[in-house]
Amino acid sequence: MKITLKDGSFKEYSEAKSVYDIALDISEGLARVACAGEVDGKVVDLRTVLDKDATLNIITANDPAALPIIRHTASHVLAEAVKRLRPEAKVTIGPAVEDGFYYDFLTEPFSREDLDALEAEMKKIIKEGHEIKRFTLSRPEAIKFMQDRNEPFKVELINDLPEDAEISFYDQGGFVDLCAGPHLMSTKGVKAFKLTSSSMAYWRGDSNRDRLQRIYGSAFNKKEELEEYLAKLEDAKMRDHNKLGREMKLFLTADVIGQGLPLFTPKGTKMIMKLQRWIEDLEDNEWGYLRTRTPLMAKSDLYKISGHWDHYMDGMFILNKDAEDGKEVMALRPMTCPFQYHVYMNEQHSYRDLPYRMSETSTLFRNEDSGEMHGLTRVRQFTITEAHIVLTPEQAEEELTRCVDLAHYVMKTLGIDGDVTYRLSKWDPNNSAKYEGDEEYWNSTQQFLRDVMNKNGIVYSEADGEAAFYGPKIDIQAKNVYGKEDTMVTIQLDCSAAKKFGMYYIDEQGNKATPWIIHRTSMGCYERTLAWLIEHYAGKFPTWLCPEQVRILPISEKYEAYAEKVRAELKKNGVDVTVDNRPEKIGYKIREARLDRLPYMLVVGADEEASGNVSVRSRFAGDEGVKSIQEFVDQICEEIRTKAIREELPQEQK
Repeated sequence: MKITLKDGSFKEYSEAKSVYDIALDISEGLARVACAGEVDGKVVDLRTVLDKDATLNIITANDPAALPIIRHTASHVLAEAVKRLRPEAKVTIGPAVEDGFYYDFLTEPFSREDLDALEAEMKKIIKEGHEIKRFTLSRPEAIKFMQDRNEPFKVELINDLPEDAEISFYDQGGFVDLCAGPHLMSTKGVKAFKLTSSSMAYWRGDSNRDRLQRIYGSAFNKKEELEEYLAKLEDAKMRDHNKLGREMKLFLTADVIGQGLPLFTPKGTKMIMKLQRWIEDLEDNEWGYLRTRTPLMAKSDLYKISGHWDHYMDGMFILNKDAEDGKEVMALRPMTCPFQYHVYMNEQHSYRDLPYRMSETSTLFRNEDSGEMHGLTRVRQFTITEAHIVLTPEQAEEELTRCVDLAHYVMKTLGIDGDVTYRLSKWDPNNSAKYEGDEEYWNSTQQFLRDVMNKNGIVYSEADGEAAFYGPKIDIQAKNVYGKEDTMVTIQLDCSAAKKFGMYYIDEQGNKATPWIIHRTSMGCYERTLAWLIEHYAGKFPTWLCPEQVRILPISEKYEAYAEKVRAELKKNGVDVTVDNRPEKIGYKIREARLDRLPYMLVVGADEEASGNVSVRSRFAGDEGVKSIQEFVDQICEEIRTKAIREELPQEQK
């Protein structure tokens, strides 16, 4: 057989050889650092035997492609450590993920002290250096093997494998796990790892199944790489909106109110109000939208027409679900679209009226699983910049482009446009019961969105199973500080809803024609956007968004009257300003203002009062010198009006 290597050279063998043996034949040094092989583009174990012509790339420990293999092996080492310290624990799954690995167990919760003990046990296992061996069993043998070990979750996984699946196991010195691989050759290959956290998870993501305990960790080839990752993780924890937003007193939650129902403080409310007023003015005055206001609930009849009753009922809060005959079954709205359709249908429209753009600041309700909720990014009640555009098919390409342009303008103004990626969210043809329309409908609408993005030079990925039940989407995605991706803005094409509701327009020939509909957000959910901004700016927001833009610091109580005069002038010009009248030293007041991440501090004393000036200190440049009141008013009002994002100087230059 002929084995073609990465550099174009080749090796010829008269008998079958494992990937490891080929690496050894190339050089002993290569074999020592080899982690896996890539055979005809597929990553495989070093144990994999080749018996026919193939292309082969040896993946070494320094190759980024080795990280998932190192991390997957680390997850097995973790599972063995848990079984050593908690023999009664049941193992489930332990995959490598983007930044590390996790493993889920049926056991009691883990404390930080438990994780430290597990790390110590993992180091023992790694030092023991057991060879990791792969073997296969038939389905009956595999089931009995795991039944004998009292591992019911593994038995379930085996039963769910396809009939023709090869059922493989990995043995590392007596600890055996069901796994497809690939893995390192020995536990000694795990050189740098850390268990980072633990949390609750449901078996197979189903809240009706067992509550499991998940341990997260990460592993790298080198200690330096792990240390760099842990430093980034520490920074992420400091930026985590769920921690920082509470510390800054922007929002809170209360157990007695419920999960996914955040309360916004005056500061957090002010930020959302600024975003909302800006978006509403932007859409109405510059982008041609008409504002609506519709109910927060409706009869089930409405959702049955729209299709949400059949396709989205599990995600809705339903009132009087078991009502007796004659009583109305109501539901809180998870979306605004069918409500706005009735606004459109209130009067007849011709093609000259289209596109007809309806926008609403919509409060919506979604019955999220308790395990899915997190801070402001996944909640049960949220407010969204939602719009529905009724248009002719001929207008769809231009209008979709306008929707993308508006979303991009909003993100650029907020300073977060560099954080996003684009995704074409498609249907899942293997689960067509979740969707309305046939294959032709989905292929044509998906291609329509694909063409729009291609014509606009948008780089995007594609994902099956992420579409709405009625149509495909352009989703603008962003990751939080921990790397979890969420949809921030969505633009959806719907070519079926209008017909269901009897919506029409009069075309150029005077005939009734069925319109298309675009569902879109310009900024997305206010709660999720605020979380995004907190993490992006680490709480140091652009001046226009800050709930407190200026704090005036009188040197002593003698200058409180002058401080109040400055405050009144700023307030008159729309600036959010306070005065710190506490009987504290000025140095203390300045330090506190810095900790509060304020854009500006104005220090006032005898010289400032005598000259009618203020001493300006900013988060951006430190000491900005003495300015007249009017000069500073003009400066900050221009900064707020233009929504400028000032760069901060390094601390040592301030």
